[in-house]
Amino acid sequence: QVQLVESGGGLVQPGGSLRLSCAASGITFSRYAMSWYRQAPAKERELVATISNTGGSTNYADSMKGRFTISRDNAQNTVYLQMNSLKPEDTAVYYCNARLKSGGSVVNNYWGQGTQVTVSS
Repeated sequence: QVQLVESGGGLVQPGGSLRLSCAASGITFSRYAMSWYRQAPAKERELVATISNTGGSTNYADSMKGRFTISRDNAQNTVYLQMNSLKPEDTAVYYCNARLKSGGSVVNNYWGQGTQVTVSS
């Protein structure tokens, strides 16, 4: 049974920081690219950041570049999202995603349950 369990969300003031974690089980973690997505109320889910299976490559949405950092620990089956200089518009539910591709096609795609991040004074 595949599980992606996010943690670390909460309420933070503008300009503050949070570190999200996503612990994976039931998959060969080191084979999966991992991503963080977020969904704000009444908005579509959007990609925040992606990290390759080895951790050697990362990509960020433009609005997160320079503020957010994605990383992973394959020994701990965990992916992280360090969020700095948080803004009210970063308020959303943040989701962890695990994706396995083969030959350019998605073979497996899993989601966590999400963790709420609220940026407010």
